[in-house]
Amino acid sequence: MTKETLFARLALIATVLAFCVVVLGAFVRLSDAGLGCPDWPGCYGHLGVPKSEQAVQLANELYPDRPVEAHKAWKEMVHRYFAGILGLLVFTLAFVAWRNRRNPKQAVKLPLFLSILIIFQALLGMWTVTIKLKPVIVMLHLMGGMATLSLLWWLTLRHLNLFSRRRVGIIQQSRLKKLALIGLLVVVGQIMLGGWTSANYAALHCTDFPTCQGKWWPQTDFGEAFTLWHGIGPDYEGGIMSNTARVTVHFTHRLGALVTFLYLGVLGVMLLLGRLGENLPPVGLTLLGVLLLQVSLGIANVLLSLPLGVAVAHNGVGALLLLTLVTLNHLAFKPRRT
Repeated sequence: MTKETLFARLALIATVLAFCVVVLGAFVRLSDAGLGCPDWPGCYGHLGVPKSEQAVQLANELYPDRPVEAHKAWKEMVHRYFAGILGLLVFTLAFVAWRNRRNPKQAVKLPLFLSILIIFQALLGMWTVTIKLKPVIVMLHLMGGMATLSLLWWLTLRHLNLFSRRRVGIIQQSRLKKLALIGLLVVVGQIMLGGWTSANYAALHCTDFPTCQGKWWPQTDFGEAFTLWHGIGPDYEGGIMSNTARVTVHFTHRLGALVTFLYLGVLGVMLLLGRLGENLPPVGLTLLGVLLLQVSLGIANVLLSLPLGVAVAHNGVGALLLLTLVTLNHLAFKPRRT
């Protein structure tokens, strides 16, 4: 196996693992297990969860405010194990890329950047625990995970030559570049709003649809809703915002969802009708399918009062929507290497 082939396969494996880590992170957050282990990187000073009666008693004495809840602790630790393996894979990618740096087809800067990003992501994971689920840290941790996933997928697309323009056919490059990039930014912005909604426990502050608390435009407080820094010290589990501020966060996420749906819907139809190039209808169909599924899951979260499975799926499909836009940008922007 050549170094180039090894790198491409490692990038694909890392992408799949990164997706699993993102979904696991959502599962941990949504099942209120984010502080299942009050320390980092271990759990109550252990590599695993304390099991024996003596170990549990000692852990409870060390962390009286956070007594051991094994079911939550194991969720958090499994997430950390997967994230640790992903980190090792990313470092391996960087090592292989550096060893193969004289090959003109080998990407080097991006794997090295991913190594730095994964270290920062680990720090955010630590701060998420040690600063007790501070919303801005939780949101940045989510966005770091999405960025890692997207960049790994970009590497995979380029090195496995997936969806190459030779296979796709002629595209209207200038138009597709602009529309695809805007679409990517729209999705990133909406994911940030979703992360802010989740981090501030605002998902259930509008329990009706399409109205919010019986109104098309509920009472809002954007000043409190989007104050990023509330200081270090408070335990942010359960949220500290007022009801009005959380309604504002939820309502803004809905407005963002409407903008995302309209923009990506039009873009998907244009792709489906071949307005942006030959053989792009399958891409448009995929975009429309993932978009409709994501919107349906969002509505179901509201009407069904945020069931865990639906909420986790909403996060996972959001990641798939992001990867769809990354793929579209891959098609639009000409690779340096052929």
